[in-house]
Amino acid sequence: MVVELFLDLLSQPCRALFIFAKKNNIPFVFKHVELLKGHHHSEEFGKVNVLKKVPALKDGAFTLAESIAILLYLSRKFNTPDHWYPSDLQKRAQVDEYLSWQHATIREKGCKIFITKVLVPLAGQPFSPETLEEAVEELNSALKQFEEKFLQDKPFIVGNEISLADLVAIVELMQPIGVGCDIFEDRPKLSEWRNRVEEAVGKELFQEAHEIILNIKELSNLQIDPQLKEHLAPVLRKMMK
Repeated sequence: MVVELFLDLLSQPCRALFIFAKKNNIPFVFKHVELLKGHHHSEEFGKVNVLKKVPALKDGAFTLAESIAILLYLSRKFNTPDHWYPSDLQKRAQVDEYLSWQHATIREKGCKIFITKVLVPLAGQPFSPETLEEAVEELNSALKQFEEKFLQDKPFIVGNEISLADLVAIVELMQPIGVGCDIFEDRPKLSEWRNRVEEAVGKELFQEAHEIILNIKELSNLQIDPQLKEHLAPVLRKMMK
């Protein structure tokens, strides 16, 4: 049975799932849930994921939320190549280690830059240069840890082959790139790693997945769903303090 993936490629975790499924020839139906139009708050989508977040998976009557859980489910269901989530105990532990660490570091800090430069203006809130500068500094600190702890002098996070850890990392690090924050500049080790990841997944697929984020200026012409804007306003105001 073909699985259904509910995605918006504006979202980093959705891009990771999209790339993983396409790269591994996993049969799936792409269900587009447009975040800026508030589709994730619809009653219909709520039946798939009561948390009202993307990504989400539907496999027959079975539904699943959370990107890491979905990636692991797909890797097991479709028996994808071992390098993605190694059977070797210690290599798998290294993948798990990165996936556990990245939520409050790479993901959180990269998201803050995107939110400050894109979502805040779209939601009609005042842009804060100070908040942006703080977010960039925080991400720079996280990137230093990423290079020293996880990447070191290896081709990929878990050695010589790409894994889920690399895939989850790269989609997060492309988010600041889309809003004009080139985090790879003056970081040769990080830049070379990015090139290896792109080669491993395929440059065409990589570009397809990141097309929307790399053309983010087009979003400036969009109108956020009024109800979503109302929902976002207090959250963004609190975040910008």
